[in-house]
Amino acid sequence: MKACINGATTMPYPLEQDLAAAAAAGFPLVEIWAGKLGPYLERQGAAGLRRELESHGLGVAAICPYGLRLFGDWRGGLAAIERGAAVAAEIGCPLLLVCPDAPGAEEQGPDVWQRAGERARAYGDAAAAAGVRLAIEPLGGHPFIPGPRQAMELLRAADHPALGLMMDTFHYHKSRVSDAEIRAVPPQLWGVLHINDVPEGDPAKLGDADRLYPGEGVLPLAQTLRYFREIGFAGGVSVEVFRRAYWELPIAEINTRSYAGVLAALRAAGAAE
Repeated sequence: MKACINGATTMPYPLEQDLAAAAAAGFPLVEIWAGKLGPYLERQGAAGLRRELESHGLGVAAICPYGLRLFGDWRGGLAAIERGAAVAAEIGCPLLLVCPDAPGAEEQGPDVWQRAGERARAYGDAAAAAGVRLAIEPLGGHPFIPGPRQAMELLRAADHPALGLMMDTFHYHKSRVSDAEIRAVPPQLWGVLHINDVPEGDPAKLGDADRLYPGEGVLPLAQTLRYFREIGFAGGVSVEVFRRAYWELPIAEINTRSYAGVLAALRAAGAAE
């Protein structure tokens, strides 16, 4: 497993600064925030991004987030995936992270998973055409896909090799996902892990802004990472924190604290490289 930092953790800063600060802190991998990618490409293009990544010695674990629009007018979401997959292929990124929508009242029914799977299969085709994969992100308290059990329903319905899923320790805590649900996922489907911590309190009342750096809260991060070590997961373990007080810090401090937190968790799990 490799330490990684997500561009949301340094949200106010542009992608150029994200890359320089991550490399200086010691991260081998970054997750590129899609909202920062567009402005960067206008300035430097995908070839420029590839060169800058190479100059810093950085790999890209994923680009995120993209919408997985399974209901309503979904063609725009598919076009965004096609564009993102093309950029990912050019910079050597294997994965796009996608967040699902939910069916409206008029779209419910016994065939809802079948219909969602057909749409997801089209997204998988678009990603596979560029040689990349999609990782579905279950969201804490989401009305359709709040955890891996529901994500697996979608993956079974789609039946596409370019589709997998990811874990975010905040979202899984908020949805009260059990260890059994995590262990029921075939190991080869995991794409990337988001690592963050939370304060004490009712998970249902937590919001993204409550996230903490790894090791500063109550989540059993080492236990989680130990399981992923046991199943041979070798991908990015990415710090994703949306706390506004952290965003106000210098980018070097954000990266240093993020790297210290994820490295401590990896070491405690016997998974540091």
